[in-house]
Amino acid sequence: MPTIVDIAVSNADFSTLVTAVSVASLVEALQSAGPFTVFAPTNAAFAKLPEGTITTLVQNIPQLARILTFHVVSGKYMKEDLIGVKSLTSLEGTQIDINISDGSFETNNATVIAADIEADNGVIHVIDTVMLMRPHWFYSIMRSGKVGVVSRQA
Repeated sequence: MPTIVDIAVSNADFSTLVTAVSVASLVEALQSAGPFTVFAPTNAAFAKLPEGTITTLVQNIPQLARILTFHVVSGKYMKEDLIGVKSLTSLEGTQIDINISDGSFETNNATVIAADIEADNGVIHVIDTVMLMRPHWFYSIMRSGKVGVVSRQA
């Protein structure tokens, strides 16, 4: 069975992702035994980014690597395994929100358009948008229950 990298390299829809992974020197890591779950943005997902973003990221390898590792989770999680799971922790260390309901499969700001592409070292879920990391304060506000609460001072 091919590795995650082999599958990505063989699919023209992942050429931007493959280039980014190569530039960030992450190919060897993603060819290792893993297992990994990769939320893989397509070329169309990268094309949604503001103009110049990819060029800027290629010039800032640490930030590029951070964004790419945010799309990877340690362990092999098929869609069925994630039903009822609220979040996973990415290799980057930040939480990825998971929502599977009414036939949809979403992660943070992205929709999974093809799930469960099995690889020798894990699984790929194809996403339609490059996932964005939440700000460090996001989850504490959400847990506080004060979302949408506005206090007015007299």
